[in-house]
Amino acid sequence: MREKFNKILYYFDKLSFSYKTYFLIFIIAGGMICIVLLSQISIFTIKEDFDKFFNKRTKSLIKLENIKDTYKVNIQDTLKDFENKNLTFEQGEEVLILGEQLIRKNWTLYKKEMALYNDEIITNFIKKFIITKSKNSDNEILKENIIKNIDSKMTNIQKILGSIDKSLSAEQIDNLNLQINAISIYLTSLINYDLSIAINEKSDTQKVFNTIIIFSVISIFLVFLFSIVLSVFITNNFKQLHDSLEKKVEDKTKELTQLNDSLEKKISKEVQQNRKKDIIMFQQARLASLGEMLNNIAHQWRQPLGSISMIVQSFQTKMQLGKLTNEFVDEKVNDALLLASNMSNTLDDFKNFFSPDKAKITFDIENCIEHSIELSKYLLSKENIKIELVIKDKITINSYYNELSHVFLNIISNSKDALCSNVDKNDRIIKIMVSKYKNHIMINMMDNGGGIPKEIVPKIFEPYYTTKYKSAGTGIGLYMSKQIIEKHINGSISYKNIIHKIKDNKNYSCSLFTIKIPINDEAIDGK
Repeated sequence: MREKFNKILYYFDKLSFSYKTYFLIFIIAGGMICIVLLSQISIFTIKEDFDKFFNKRTKSLIKLENIKDTYKVNIQDTLKDFENKNLTFEQGEEVLILGEQLIRKNWTLYKKEMALYNDEIITNFIKKFIITKSKNSDNEILKENIIKNIDSKMTNIQKILGSIDKSLSAEQIDNLNLQINAISIYLTSLINYDLSIAINEKSDTQKVFNTIIIFSVISIFLVFLFSIVLSVFITNNFKQLHDSLEKKVEDKTKELTQLNDSLEKKISKEVQQNRKKDIIMFQQARLASLGEMLNNIAHQWRQPLGSISMIVQSFQTKMQLGKLTNEFVDEKVNDALLLASNMSNTLDDFKNFFSPDKAKITFDIENCIEHSIELSKYLLSKENIKIELVIKDKITINSYYNELSHVFLNIISNSKDALCSNVDKNDRIIKIMVSKYKNHIMINMMDNGGGIPKEIVPKIFEPYYTTKYKSAGTGIGLYMSKQIIEKHINGSISYKNIIHKIKDNKNYSCSLFTIKIPINDEAIDGK
């Protein structure tokens, strides 16, 4: 996604200034069209709300008509049939009760709808304008009086209907008809009142809508005109700015070209010096390791040399005693040759370590680590340092064997120095864990030497930085290790302090070096 965006920016930068100007005008015009469309959508949405508002206002009038019809059909006609003996009292009473329930239900719904109508918040500012204009105090008082009279008449009719019996007199029926006729008049007045209010509101709504349409059209025209003027103004200013900047860029480009020519020479010279410096540092790192390697050679040769000396002495002793036989000579010669072969192999190991790799070879990472441990085992055993190797995955890679071994030796040497300085002899341990993560080898090298102070951690991979005495360290071991891992092997190396149960299920402050190496050839060569 980011690459596509960068490509778009690249093509946009290649456009001429005139095309960029047209693009700006197109964006402004498009924005104005969007504003016009959105404003028209908003206006017609408000109009739709107005229509819903009117429909809700008029629907409540149906309830009043239903009440009038119920009084006429269910009550007056029933009373007339009862008076003419067309219905029994029980039949008439059932119809009257049903009619009274329907009237109460419709009247309650009407008052509830009117209350919701007055509280509803559809297009509130317009509604307030319409209601304020259409209502006046006299009309409201008149409506409230009509509603009170209707409530009163309904109560009277309910009482009369509740007290009737089989001996219903003509006088009671006439009284009920008078009450019903009165309530019908009030209902008609209420219907006319609400209908006139609704018609007025509809008319006022249409006027407001027409006003909004006219105002929006005028506003859109003015904004569009302003946008065109603004676009022309911006375009002219941009053009002037563009011309001045082009001239400045041209002048600066000439200066930079001249400066670049001189810098190229300086950079080429500095690169050559840095290469020489790197070569010197590699040599120093090799020589720094040489001292430790010689101690290992001396230790590994001491025992076989002592054994060879005893073999020579045994020849002299046997000869003096007259017991020297051919079998004894052959046996001891074979032993001496085996010891000499082992000593020669030791020399080959150390010679190979110090010879630079010419090409990559395929090898088992476990063998490389074990070889590094073998080269440093004398110094580790001398300081009573235990080393534990945990191989979770058997992994074969194609890389530089000796250089990778050099990295492991540098980290082991640093761990040894930290353990000797900070940890009791019985608790010293180095732990190396090898595992596979996706397409990489993860090598974690840990020791319980107390870690490195936080303020020093960012500097440990810098050249010539050391916390040891001048005679004990050069400060280039970790620097060279980082160069080998990152530049030669195309991996990464990092460090952090951790708390870990490295031994006896007890927490220790530990140093952790993490080396990440690509496994396959493509990942190594393609980075």
